[in-house]
Amino acid sequence: MGPLAGIKIIELAGIGPGPFCGMMLSDMGAEVIRIDRPAPGASAPKDVLVRNRRSLAVDLKSEAGRETVLRLCESADAIFEGFRPGVTERLGLGPEDCMARNPKLVYGRMTGWGQEGPMAQAAGHDINYIGLSGALHAIGRAGERPVPPLNLVGDFGGGGMLLAYGLVCGLLEAQRSGQGQVIDAAMVDGAAALMGMFFSFAAQGGFTDQRGTNLLDGAAHFYDTYETADGKYVCLGSIEPQFYALLIEKAELDPETFKPQMDRRAWPELKAKLAEVMKTKTRDEWCAIMEGTDVCFAPVLSIFEAPEHPHNKARNSFITVDGISQPAPAPRFSRTAPAVRGGAPAPGADTTSVLADFGFSEAEITSLLQSGAVAGNG
Repeated sequence: MGPLAGIKIIELAGIGPGPFCGMMLSDMGAEVIRIDRPAPGASAPKDVLVRNRRSLAVDLKSEAGRETVLRLCESADAIFEGFRPGVTERLGLGPEDCMARNPKLVYGRMTGWGQEGPMAQAAGHDINYIGLSGALHAIGRAGERPVPPLNLVGDFGGGGMLLAYGLVCGLLEAQRSGQGQVIDAAMVDGAAALMGMFFSFAAQGGFTDQRGTNLLDGAAHFYDTYETADGKYVCLGSIEPQFYALLIEKAELDPETFKPQMDRRAWPELKAKLAEVMKTKTRDEWCAIMEGTDVCFAPVLSIFEAPEHPHNKARNSFITVDGISQPAPAPRFSRTAPAVRGGAPAPGADTTSVLADFGFSEAEITSLLQSGAVAGNG
């Protein structure tokens, strides 16, 4: 059932961080109703982020469509959207509109720049938001330009995950106060929050503004990736002295040469020497020597290889839904286990059943379908 079973959440369909937030909540058992745009004849998308949902297709620009969503809000616990600031207000579905129908409703808003501030109305993407947060500047090799870490930091870690966390916090508070509130989840804020430890390091004098020169950014020879003899890669994280000593033993390194572990001046030379050693064996050969030990070692796997690794298979870390390999719900719960109940629905696949479950009469549903305010079947 999942720990959020019984919670009803409305998702105004968007892209990226919004669907990821919806996936996290629905994986945990919440009933997330996705409000899609009408798309007659559209098939179910191959989209992992939209799994575990029911879809209701609504024309939000029509009066009847707007009223339909407001009626859903009357019995929902939360709603979230990912439009630019002011868009839902112009649609008549802003926080005041929705919370007037249900004062306990928690209203989540996902944007890049936030609901206010000089940049609030500007277009942007993950790379821009993490650029402003200080995160992007810190990622990359010494003397080279910053490297985008996919869109993991802004869209997902600092975006969708932040919104899901904010919504659950808001829901917990509403249970005590009986009042809803607006959650302003901005990716620039979330990405900045993810950098908290590095602000601590900087305050302690342990982090410089020059990327590729710090403990955790690939400068240290004992915390980096290395190419192997077969052109594949492994990663090392032997930070603690006892783990570093085991690395020296397992890789058959000269203890005297590699003794100055924390001498940053020695890192470039030691990295070059270690790189030569790591290229003498294949990835699988290094796995046989180091994997599962306290070296803090792992092979660097692609998304096509990861599901087949014995550890991931033993934990069922990846599952297949509708023929699509994908990550299993996380985290895990001992009593209320999360589960994937189905893949992504086609837009409007559940229109009639959702409306019926929310108290719409058969005549009302027929009228909405005939007017075009809603579309689909199910």
